[in-house]
Amino acid sequence: MRFLLSLLVVFNLVAVQSAFAYEKTGHRVVGELAERHLSDSARRHIRQILGNQSLAEVANWADEMKSNPDEYWRAANVFHYLNVPAGQTFENTERNPAGDILSAYEEFTATLKSEKTSRAEKEHALKFLVHIMGDMHQPMHFGHASDQGGNRIKVMWFDEVTNLHAVWDISLVDKEKLSYTEWSNFLDKATPEEIAAYQKATPIDWIHEGLAMREMVYNVGDRNFSWGYVYKYRPVIRQQLLIGGIRLAGVLNRIFAE
Repeated sequence: MRFLLSLLVVFNLVAVQSAFAYEKTGHRVVGELAERHLSDSARRHIRQILGNQSLAEVANWADEMKSNPDEYWRAANVFHYLNVPAGQTFENTERNPAGDILSAYEEFTATLKSEKTSRAEKEHALKFLVHIMGDMHQPMHFGHASDQGGNRIKVMWFDEVTNLHAVWDISLVDKEKLSYTEWSNFLDKATPEEIAAYQKATPIDWIHEGLAMREMVYNVGDRNFSWGYVYKYRPVIRQQLLIGGIRLAGVLNRIFAE
């Protein structure tokens, strides 16, 4: 009985953690990679909005604000994901009228482009945009509502009880034992041609990519994940961190083009 209670406590703690996409390291990698590929114009505009804060520093702000009791932050949780039922496509799935990750992307980019919005509004939009660009490149943020994007799918990660969402948010990234700057140095090797191809894709393309990967990720087998799982999905998680950062830079460069 004591063992079962301990197991439940561990699982509940992990479930709470798994609400934070890519946890802290992954989001900082996306922010750092984006910062390395900003145009001079984008860099100037961002400095006017964020001051001395880097994109990596603000990358987890939208998750940290979830603890804020304000009604806005309770409602804003839907901005981190977009649910598509199994067997359905994005196009034939009814959108959440309260909002989703795509509507958030559209809202925040519009705020940053507008000449009528205040600096405080732009700061909010930029910090949130940096975060959800990471979310949009983590396939479980396009998961099934029925299992809360994999949060309800229990799996074993080596000898740890966790869930499928947490594996993609935390475990695959943290298994490398790298800081976000080490991650960024390791990943930042895309050619100009690759960068152009990554940045050419639209947000709808990103969703389709995430949904295609999601089907692969949902194939959990016996739910006992160890080195075989790491070796299989290591290239995928690396690719998604890189592409998320490169695309964030592309979005910001377009918004702040002179």
